[in-house]
Amino acid sequence: MDTLGALALATEPPTDNLMKRNPVGRREPLVTNIMWRNLFVQALYQVAILLIFDFDGVRILRLQNESRSDAEKITNTFIFNTFVFCQIFNEFNARKPEEKNVFKGATKNHLFMGIIGITTVFQILIIQFLGKFFKIVRLGWRLWLVSIAIGLVRYALQNLATYYGSVNLFFQSFECITSFMHNLTILT
Repeated sequence: MDTLGALALATEPPTDNLMKRNPVGRREPLVTNIMWRNLFVQALYQVAILLIFDFDGVRILRLQNESRSDAEKITNTFIFNTFVFCQIFNEFNARKPEEKNVFKGATKNHLFMGIIGITTVFQILIIQFLGKFFKIVRLGWRLWLVSIAIGLVRYALQNLATYYGSVNLFFQSFECITSFMHNLTILT
């Protein structure tokens, strides 16, 4: 899935805004402050959500009536499905990390949309038909919708991060992290 995501992002043509920017120096960090911010928000959100479902998924997903073994399999499958949909929606966020409307122009890039579609179809096939091979179980429509909704929440978090990213105090914390990471790479 990561390979398809990288391929999808590599197909994104440069925007006029990008072409008007000054060149970046050889010593400048490859990962910008905005990228660090988005990475931090994505990681924090995803780890929090997935750990919550890992520790209390049976209760949250209302699987108490299932046997312990079945409830655990359903929960693990749900966590896997949610992880993949978080990645799929994060691909849209990674396309335009500085903009609020990350879906703008996405349908114009047919290769990007095709790769997103292939990733989604693969996920459906894996969950619904290849359960024995991947040691997972089929999910009902309710759990599919919840997985997709959790992935979509990441879009709202992107807007919050973009809005608060302009607030000086919030942004300075990411500059501090970037500076630390840059100094760490110099030491190694």
